[in-house]
Amino acid sequence: MFNNIPPITRNLIIINAIVFVASYFLGNKAIEYLAGFYPFSPFFHSWQVITHMFMHGSIMHILFNMLTLYSFGPILEQSLGDKKYLILYFLSGLGAFFLFNLWNFIEVQQFTRELQQLGFNVNAYLSGAHVEFTGTAESIAKQRSLLDNVSAIVTTPMVGASGAIFGVVAAFATLYPDSKIMMMFIPVPMKVKYLMPIVILVSIYLGVSGNGGGIAHLAHVGGALVGWILARIWRKHLYRFN
Repeated sequence: MFNNIPPITRNLIIINAIVFVASYFLGNKAIEYLAGFYPFSPFFHSWQVITHMFMHGSIMHILFNMLTLYSFGPILEQSLGDKKYLILYFLSGLGAFFLFNLWNFIEVQQFTRELQQLGFNVNAYLSGAHVEFTGTAESIAKQRSLLDNVSAIVTTPMVGASGAIFGVVAAFATLYPDSKIMMMFIPVPMKVKYLMPIVILVSIYLGVSGNGGGIAHLAHVGGALVGWILARIWRKHLYRFN
């Protein structure tokens, strides 16, 4: 059965599986070098914009992503061709990384302004200097909370192929809008052109509200946006070139 999967999709699944197993044995070293850190974090390396797409946080994380890729990828690989399909996959992953970290940047700027207004030099702190909290007990508690928020963004990486795969699903929804699919918690088939906007709106709400539960929802939105744009561009010429 695995041999029947088109080669690009099959190889993407294999690479994800290999990296997942390798990262299990490498532990924190794999996270340090391959996960996608905030671009202004001291832990960021340029190659992480690609390598984070092949890292996963748990067995359920990778199983869900690879099952989704297996479900939607082969159709797009056959209809778009190898080159466009690879472009779709990796540009969607890059779009996910960009939007997620753009929102992180906006939040860091907001937290930094509030800290500076309270008298805390966050830039000196992030450069490694020892900075003392000053002010009333209430002000210090507020500074600690804001600094925790900044530290969480700087030190917590994003991992997973979800952004790239959301781009694949969004492209599928754009090219085959009347196809019916089922998802967990929705026991009846729905046309993908109705289901995908619901998923995106929920992802935007969870990402912006901060109720994401450790999931990079805005990365999903960024990947889906790139997939939608590319599919709309290619849709006009799809059957002419493929």
